[in-house]
Amino acid sequence: MTKSILRIVLTILMYAGVALFLFPYFTGRIMSGVPLMIIGVGCTVVCGFLRCYLTEGDCARIPHHGRDW
Repeated sequence: MTKSILRIVLTILMYAGVALFLFPYFTGRIMSGVPLMIIGVGCTVVCGFLRCYLTEGDCARIPHHGRDW
């Protein structure tokens, strides 16, 4: 699997996690949808980190050269 395809797949999964997190709000079942919200957040975070580390390279802060006012 190439990096571009992997990036697209992980991005779609990341947005699917956000949709899964928001689903209980749209259906009006917030209290019974807590497990869906936890799964959605977990999916979004894991796919986001995987996308960053597997396709974008280092996720560290970009070093600043010179003065940082």
